[in-house]
Amino acid sequence: MTQLLLIPIALLFDRILGEPCRYHPLVGFGKFADFIESSLNQRQHLFLRGILAWTITVIPISLVVYLLDQWLGNLWLGALCGWLAIGWKSLREHGLAVLDAFKHNDLESARLKTSYLVSRDTSELDETELSRATIESILENGSDAIFAPLFWLAVFGAPGVVLYRLSNTLDAMWGYRNDRFEQFGKFSARVDDVLNYIPARISALLYTLIGDSKSAWRAWKTQGGHWYSPNAGVVMASGAGALNLALGGNAIYQGKEKQRPKLGDGEAAHADDIERAIQLIDRSTLLASLFAILFFLIYFLAH
Repeated sequence: MTQLLLIPIALLFDRILGEPCRYHPLVGFGKFADFIESSLNQRQHLFLRGILAWTITVIPISLVVYLLDQWLGNLWLGALCGWLAIGWKSLREHGLAVLDAFKHNDLESARLKTSYLVSRDTSELDETELSRATIESILENGSDAIFAPLFWLAVFGAPGVVLYRLSNTLDAMWGYRNDRFEQFGKFSARVDDVLNYIPARISALLYTLIGDSKSAWRAWKTQGGHWYSPNAGVVMASGAGALNLALGGNAIYQGKEKQRPKLGDGEAAHADDIERAIQLIDRSTLLASLFAILFFLIYFLAH
């Protein structure tokens, strides 16, 4: 239960320090993962090669962190790993950068800033479409970059949050449904789905508690399961309902239109709604931290 204290500590580190400007461990991990992928993603048996690639890249590092955690026997390694795994401040900064571009009536800059957050084509999007894309990314990454790392940090400490973050990074790098990664990245994508299943629903619950609860719950239950991702769907649907916005809908990816269900039943998104989405993330994060402290105090007093 003492690992619950890692949640507010890691969040405080992230809010004050943000991500390291230089020598971020995930940058080095990404280069290592690229090397492993280029070496193994060829010829035949690509699914099995993908399992081997995931194992080589994730397990040894997680094992080293586990051994260090056992050796050091304190919370500081967990706090350090939690800080490096969380992207709360970074997510806020990316969203605010898009909002700032709109405030300066710079549509081209808004398109560029939005492209840093999403994989879809932003070159022809208008304000509503850019706002919708930005808000969708903020909501989804609220789960992937904040609440999922916090969950695994609280459950398994430093080894848990490291294994999650490395697995999630591989999904972002290899989890594409195209000729190159359809088979090779399938295992990484499925592992990420499993690791995000509970955190995604915790995220949806936090959005529901903070925002318009009735609308969020209705969207979660009626729309979340129709999304192509079992985890992103519930997160984005509840977020859309919490904000009373209409999100989802078709979008252009790599020159092709992708059919996507609609989420929420509110108003079309506008630039000002980006700030509302950030506030939803902030309040949900603070609520998660308060819950962690409360549960720890209850446990401490009971023992």
